[in-house]
Amino acid sequence: MANLRGKLEAEVELKSPADKFFKIWRSETHKLPTATSKNIQGVKVHEGDWDQHGAIKIWNYTVEGKSEVFKEKVELDDDNMSFTLHGIEGDVFDAWKVFKPACKVIPKEQGSVAKLSIEYEKYKESDPNPDKYMAFFIDMTKDIEGHVLSA
Repeated sequence: MANLRGKLEAEVELKSPADKFFKIWRSETHKLPTATSKNIQGVKVHEGDWDQHGAIKIWNYTVEGKSEVFKEKVELDDDNMSFTLHGIEGDVFDAWKVFKPACKVIPKEQGSVAKLSIEYEKYKESDPNPDKYMAFFIDMTKDIEGHVLSA
């Protein structure tokens, strides 16, 4: 039996302080369409509140020129400055049974580093890895950092 589970990982060096970068994801998600408009066109709370652990949000975004929707339940870890978006429904589920993007922001002497990951499970072995979504996540992270630095 083929192993259909996988995990993509990447690191993005940030000039911004870890706490300021994490704050955008922690309590200011509504600013993401402004911070990275080419990637995120909208995000709205479906259940809960913006800064609430377990809140459910619906994202409208564009990957490789295609408009898509993603509904997720957020898991926040303030002590480790990390979050995981547990995918519930959306376009990604056409290709994957499980889709969980996550980010942990680690402070450094100068700036910080964002450790990005996407856990996924394919329906069948021939399904692609979500490489285009990791490229999207990296691009988004760089845009968000630019927003944080310009604030």
